[in-house]
Amino acid sequence: MSRISTNVTSIIAQRILNNQNDRLGVSLQRLSTGLRINAGRDDPAGLIASETMRAEKRAIQAAQTNIARAVNVVAVAESGLSEITSLLNDLEDLVDRSSNASGISADEAAANQQEIDSILASINRIANSTQLQGRRLLNGDLAYSTSGLTTSQIAHLQLNAVRIPEGGYRSVAIDVVQAASLAVVSYTGGSLGSAPVTIEVTGNLGTERLTLASATLSHIAAAINQSTSLTGVSATVASTTVLIQSTEYGSTQFVRVRVLDTGTFTMAGTGEDFGQDVKVNLNGQMITGRGLKVSARTNALDADITLAASFASTASLATARFTVTGGGAAFMISPTLDLNAQCSLGINNIATTSLGDGNIGYLYTLGSGESNAIAEQNFFTAQRIVRAALSQIASLRGRLGSFEKNTLDTTANSLAVQFENIAAAESTIRDTDFAEETSNLTRQQILVQSATNVLRLANAQPQQILALLQ
Repeated sequence: MSRISTNVTSIIAQRILNNQNDRLGVSLQRLSTGLRINAGRDDPAGLIASETMRAEKRAIQAAQTNIARAVNVVAVAESGLSEITSLLNDLEDLVDRSSNASGISADEAAANQQEIDSILASINRIANSTQLQGRRLLNGDLAYSTSGLTTSQIAHLQLNAVRIPEGGYRSVAIDVVQAASLAVVSYTGGSLGSAPVTIEVTGNLGTERLTLASATLSHIAAAINQSTSLTGVSATVASTTVLIQSTEYGSTQFVRVRVLDTGTFTMAGTGEDFGQDVKVNLNGQMITGRGLKVSARTNALDADITLAASFASTASLATARFTVTGGGAAFMISPTLDLNAQCSLGINNIATTSLGDGNIGYLYTLGSGESNAIAEQNFFTAQRIVRAALSQIASLRGRLGSFEKNTLDTTANSLAVQFENIAAAESTIRDTDFAEETSNLTRQQILVQSATNVLRLANAQPQQILALLQ
């Protein structure tokens, strides 16, 4: 080289040295931060993918927190229900012991009634005081709100879970396509004559033998009705016949009347009949009930409905309609916020005015001065009400347990695995591979040293021109 104004070799060496220093700086940055991608220029496509994964991870963590909060709600509600179950068991014990009217004194009966009143007050107190972070859980605040509900059609409604669009509602239509019926046999007449006639009446509760003397139809019905609590069979007079029927609806109910002697007692048919369950079309789903009770289990609606007897047994096949307008306990347990990611749960009011149903009565009627208090001697009805209340509380506890186990716990487990996989995928894209990067660092250090020496030689090369000037 014979020019000194422009040292091209030095310029080239400088460029190479700068590049090697930049690469060395990248290696040092990656090793010091532990990240392979520290800026968009490091890997634009990888940055986009890793940031998306980071957002997914944050959403999963939020969903896991939501699930933990939902578990807290369920646990607090279940603790209150557990105590109510204990109180209802004590209540049935009091009703059963009080039914032994001849075996207890008036003072003991009054003491039992006082204890019953105390239990009913405690149930109401638990319903109104069970709360989490100031929100009551068992007083109906977490129940679904409805409009258009008619008690003459629906005796009891338990909405377990309803998916309601944001700002919308859910319509429910119940069309009876097969009426529920009692088990019914008919006495069509025939003179009883001067000699008594003995018949055997059998129902779901038991069998009773009745001896009937010459009597009117109303006397025959009265004799059967005197044993209703023993047999589960009642009788009514209809024109020239006596209808002998079960007290409950459904295919599990039956009535059998058998003549035990040679007297004249004419029955229509075989003298035996079974009831029939109601069958409905609920929002397009055909459901065969159990007696008057129907249960819907769809993705949009989970409900247990007890139809009123007059509605479910109508021969003209009627329709009931109502709308779920909102309410319920809604939990967002998925990273993606949409209606499919939301799970909801309805917790009805469990006060004494709500436990039971319109067909048999409500729990508050066992209190002093009410229709099923001890003084009224309606122990059979009182026991049925208490058992219905127990069944409702047990069902609610079971649903809460199932919701926690099969929805919350399984979703939490799934999210934990999902988080692990996304974290692993993000780490592959974004984190530094130290084995590889330390090798790169060693290589870049050597190259920087080499480039520095080359630059030194390039800068010294023009000094050779001085030899030409000697």
